[in-house]
Amino acid sequence: MRINLGEDEQPEIGLIALIDCIFFLLMFFMVATSFKQPEQHKPQKELPVTLPMSQVSLERDEAGPAPLVIGVDKNGELFLDGEPVSTQALHGRLKMEAARDPARRVRIDGDQLAKYQDIVHVLDLCQFERLTNISMHTRSAR
Repeated sequence: MRINLGEDEQPEIGLIALIDCIFFLLMFFMVATSFKQPEQHKPQKELPVTLPMSQVSLERDEAGPAPLVIGVDKNGELFLDGEPVSTQALHGRLKMEAARDPARRVRIDGDQLAKYQDIVHVLDLCQFERLTNISMHTRSAR
């Protein structure tokens, strides 16, 4: 026995709801997509650090090879001879330098706003590899 409930209605697609969904997706992708063009990579000539000031400064010893320069910026990023470097790469380079010359001079250029812990971390890496000829670079107060 078949029960007739009235006329069968054909399903309809809600065109207004579909248009709303399409506009929502369009806006989402427009906001989520970055329109910034990639910047040309230009080599840095100086480390992006502002050295802390010192009242007393020793004269530089220019004799011998140049020191290995490790920079720490205010965000804790590491730089080796002016180039950004990861902690693992820095550790590998320190190990290589210590094997070549255990008396190798190391200079740490720390930003005045760098966390003390970031500077101590670099010191720990140097001391772990038995590099003990370490100096800190500062600006003269004059």
